Amino acid sequence: FYPDLPKGFQTSQHTAPICLGGFVTIKSSTGERNVKLHHIHLEEDAGKSIHDMDEDFTYIDLNRAGTPLIEIVTEPDMHAAEEAGLFVTELRKLVRWINVCDGNMEEGSLRCDANISLRLKGETKLGTKVEVKNLNSIRNIRKAIEFEIERMTAMLDNNEKIIQQTRSFDTGNDTTFAIREKEEANDYRYFPEPDLPPLNLSDEYISNIKNNLPALPQQLYKKYQSEFGLNEYDAAQLTSEKEIADYFEDVIHYTKNYKAVANWINGPIKQLINEAKVSLTDIDANRLAEIIDIVEKAEVSFSNASSKLLPAISKQSSETVTQLAVQLNIIQTKNTDELKDWVTVVLNKMPEKVSEYKKGKKGLMGLFVGEVKKLSKGKADLKSVTQMLEKELN
Repeated sequence: FYPDLPKGFQTSQHTAPICLGGFVTIKSSTGERNVKLHHIHLEEDAGKSIHDMDEDFTYIDLNRAGTPLIEIVTEPDMHAAEEAGLFVTELRKLVRWINVCDGNMEEGSLRCDANISLRLKGETKLGTKVEVKNLNSIRNIRKAIEFEIERMTAMLDNNEKIIQQTRSFDTGNDTTFAIREKEEANDYRYFPEPDLPPLNLSDEYISNIKNNLPALPQQLYKKYQSEFGLNEYDAAQLTSEKEIADYFEDVIHYTKNYKAVANWINGPIKQLINEAKVSLTDIDANRLAEIIDIVEKAEVSFSNASSKLLPAISKQSSETVTQLAVQLNIIQTKNTDELKDWVTVVLNKMPEKVSEYKKGKKGLMGLFVGEVKKLSKGKADLKSVTQMLEKELN
């Protein structure tokens, strides 16, 4: 009997779940491996019983009652709190990626029930399990599992018997507490729902879904490393959200400088989105490729391109990237007279450093170049400046 479902019982797939098998790949401190899935079934959500708002009554929140959900059940295939956290992180990324749901745990779109059991060394059979219900963040999943491992270890060390229980997590002190002793499967009293006809999915229907799925994060993560030569960090960042991966794919239609595109997306673009409250759709992929091109050609410094030119193109102006660079007065100069003036000013301002450089402190070259860059407001072509400084100082 479900007090938090108005009709008194829950409709759930029991004998014929919609999915069987499968896995989710995680990468932990011990390496990469697949966490096996047992099955996925459809059911309706229940409401929420709230026991701590009133001393005398339990409150029932029916807002989610009857909402359809999928329940994903793994095999007993994770061996640490870290792995459980990584599994749910990857799962959340996946459901967002294929647009199953928004994955917001704090809003109840994705929740986790963690089953924990301990096994003595040498034993082949798993110990009595305890289930911690309705964990609503990756942090809480890890903390609840860590606490249960400690609690049950202490009990076993003291020769205490572990009882199969349903427990809840107290976010105030990172501990769990018992809600009820766990029912056996036969206590659920399953019976067929006479108002629901059988659901028959043809092979053609399933193939059509499979063929229309987008490339999944793991596929792209491997592709970006093997085909584009990106490192693990860049590949992971680019595949953290589908919107970012889609944008990367758009930009590389216009430039094959994959590393530069990754650097711009993972650096200046993320910073601009966070600080100026713009979105990726505000930054035209073709124009970003043009910015990367003029930086590579040393027509505009990376500093000026990221701090001035990038925000300018996000404002949907009609000018070309080059026109904007001219308007902003950030085109790098290779005019030798102008460069020589800046070099002279810097060296005259720092006679002691010049003397140290001539005595062998060659690392000061970076200081001189930086001062010229500052004096020119980023307009000096730094390759030419370095050559000129070496000539003057030697």
